[in-house]
Amino acid sequence: MTIAIRLNRLPHGEGLPLPAYATPGAAGMDVVSAEDVTIEPGERHPVATGFRVAIPEGYEIQVRPRSGLAFKHGITVPNTPGTIDSDYRGELKVLLINHGPDPFEVKRGERVAQLVPAAVTLASFEEVDALDDTDRGHGGFGSTGTK
Repeated sequence: MTIAIRLNRLPHGEGLPLPAYATPGAAGMDVVSAEDVTIEPGERHPVATGFRVAIPEGYEIQVRPRSGLAFKHGITVPNTPGTIDSDYRGELKVLLINHGPDPFEVKRGERVAQLVPAAVTLASFEEVDALDDTDRGHGGFGSTGTK
């Protein structure tokens, strides 16, 4: 299934490629930086992409890290997956954090993340006096074991 996402290029995004799939089987579209910035170890920076989007109602865009940046340099998206809501109209920025030991230089035009459009399921909560029992019960945070 394909959805249409309207994109408005900002002046500092001129000349940059639009988000695109690198291969026919890719789930995420690569997105590039619209700025040069150095991210020091332990620091975070919202990297500009140079565009705004209008996501259709009922969808979101999930922002995910690039595995190569995470593996080679310790660069990731701290709130993975980040969510861009359908009613947001500001510049799409990618929040990166440097978990590596060295400063990391982001160059304009460099791929910094992946964008994955996804359908949104809405829910509502119903308050009840009790919940049904399960075998797991109250067990959480590792309660099911490690093997």
